[in-house]
Amino acid sequence: MNIQRSNPINITRYGRSRHKTHDFEELSCLRTTESIQSFSPNLGSPSPPETPNSSHCISCIGKYLLLEPLEGDHVFRAIHLHSGEDFVCKVCDITRYQETLAAYFCLSEHQNINQIVEILLGDTKAYVFFEKSHGDMHSFVRTCKKLREDEAARLFHQIASAVAHCHDNRLVLRDLKLRKFVFKNEDRSLVKLESLEDACILQGEGDALSDKHGCPAYVSPEILSGSGSYSGRAADVWSLGVMLYTMLVGRYPFHDVEPGSLFSKIRRGQFSLPETLTPKARCLIRSILRRDPAERLTSREILEHPWFSSEIQASGQGYGKNEKGAPDQLVPDVNMEEELDKFFS
Repeated sequence: MNIQRSNPINITRYGRSRHKTHDFEELSCLRTTESIQSFSPNLGSPSPPETPNSSHCISCIGKYLLLEPLEGDHVFRAIHLHSGEDFVCKVCDITRYQETLAAYFCLSEHQNINQIVEILLGDTKAYVFFEKSHGDMHSFVRTCKKLREDEAARLFHQIASAVAHCHDNRLVLRDLKLRKFVFKNEDRSLVKLESLEDACILQGEGDALSDKHGCPAYVSPEILSGSGSYSGRAADVWSLGVMLYTMLVGRYPFHDVEPGSLFSKIRRGQFSLPETLTPKARCLIRSILRRDPAERLTSREILEHPWFSSEIQASGQGYGKNEKGAPDQLVPDVNMEEELDKFFS
């Protein structure tokens, strides 16, 4: 990881801005896109991306060229001026960048976790550069409807490996969901955890947490029950189970248009598994999605499950279709993927 402070950073602005004296680091000339938050599970096809605001500024930050915003007003596409390589740049306040990136600093490198390439420090902002990705798991599963077992096993093993590495290093991820994992390559065979910015670094012994933080579709029963503490690692494992189920079945294990009904279903922990899944796949899902946190597999134990080592006969039968008798319930575009803090305050 390369951290540099240039004095000053060479910032060259291109394009139209609202004020000639406007400092790029305020980033107010960039368009902020607000996500639509909904519990409706039957949304249509993804909307086309919005056209960047005409007032967007293309700027030179050190040896990088910052282009259009990718997310809100703090994540941008970037190009290395010398190599022409694509990167993603996240911009944060310089007074908080060490706190924001603390989880990255406490982890050793892992092939399935996004790595910081370089950090450039300006007077008021820190510019953090990552390798670019090739789409996220949520969009991929939604497009495929559901995955064959051999493909799901290959991808989910990488997902669980990233989580296990974090847990081994006393890091609880909390807001785990399919959208958090992105593809490292164009053929979509390698995945990585995109961000650690919602992670919690455990202090002292144990992993008890009390804050209720997460995505409604992936939240564990113990987080919804009462106001006491819960195991952060076990809650992460529950989210892994929701991810695996969704990859293999093509819908969430617990879904409802009303948040109250959704949370009731999660508390009960009852779900159905299609007979088209192999016994080992059903075994792994049931070993993860257990109401009692103490009975769930750990993230490290998930990696040792025989489903990954078995010779999966992937015939593709039922590929992209729901099992008999199930409603036409596909992975939604946004729906419960969005974090709704009002339910976890």
